[in-house]
Amino acid sequence: MKTLLLARHAKSDWGDPSVRDHDRTLNARGLRDAPAMASRLVDEGVRLQHIVASTALRARATADAYAAAFRLEVADEPTLYAASARTILSVAASLPDEVDVAMLVGHNPGMADAVPDLTGQFVEFPTCAIAECAVDVDSWAELIEGSGRMLRLRTPKQ
Repeated sequence: MKTLLLARHAKSDWGDPSVRDHDRTLNARGLRDAPAMASRLVDEGVRLQHIVASTALRARATADAYAAAFRLEVADEPTLYAASARTILSVAASLPDEVDVAMLVGHNPGMADAVPDLTGQFVEFPTCAIAECAVDVDSWAELIEGSGRMLRLRTPKQ
């Protein structure tokens, strides 16, 4: 059994229209929510072992908050930027097998689409949301559509 946490980046800053989408940073709410959600995961006993993030600044900053709380490094994955659900699940299927609990940090609509593709359950997926999914596989390479089930959806407003 593996656990996959699919996380959407925290709230980003839209204040400067000249900034490229990939280079947008977190706004004040995002800078508050990401560490709070990371602390919540720690407090709830989640045993996160591996984090993979989109290279977009807002996703990487969100992943860095989780990494700090769990004392982990973040692996950059350029294909997670503007990724489809299929790409997201493909990245998950390539995770190292020694990892039992992993997080992918990316963007909507891909993250919101990946949850029902994996679990069959549709969810609202606001910024900084985390879908915790159990995946009944021994190897990440066995992960396919429908192989997971939703354990819990966490949002900053809960």
